[in-house]
Amino acid sequence: MRAPFVQTRSGPSEKHFMTTNTDEIAIRDLFDTYAAAFDDFDAEAIAGLFAYPTVIWQFDRGNMFDTDEDLIENIEALLAVLDSEGVVHSEYVVESLSISGPTALVAVSWAQERSNGDVALAFTCHYHLVNIDEEWTIASIFNVNAPET
Repeated sequence: MRAPFVQTRSGPSEKHFMTTNTDEIAIRDLFDTYAAAFDDFDAEAIAGLFAYPTVIWQFDRGNMFDTDEDLIENIEALLAVLDSEGVVHSEYVVESLSISGPTALVAVSWAQERSNGDVALAFTCHYHLVNIDEEWTIASIFNVNAPET
């Protein structure tokens, strides 16, 4: 099941609206593929959705990955954490989406669930996407730290 887009943006003309709609569908497909790759614990498939170099901000610092091989090491560590938490499924909701030419800014809320449906992890990420050769890819991610309780 596709996650709903909570907010969308369209342009002033029918032509622009159609382009934006096509882009929104492609971006939805990107996040569907991204979530499925996490569900499959497929680090290579996840890394294949990025543009390089890419920057991921997490734990209050930025990390640059020049190649998919560099990023796969980070993804494998993340997948090990998800496995230790019993995560088997990822759900997402696009909270906001802004497309401007070949770039898009997307805020996504994630819930990563255990087999019994309990949410193991919930967080928000902000993605900067870039359209290269008619394909949307992830250029950077900013992970929002969960508030301390």
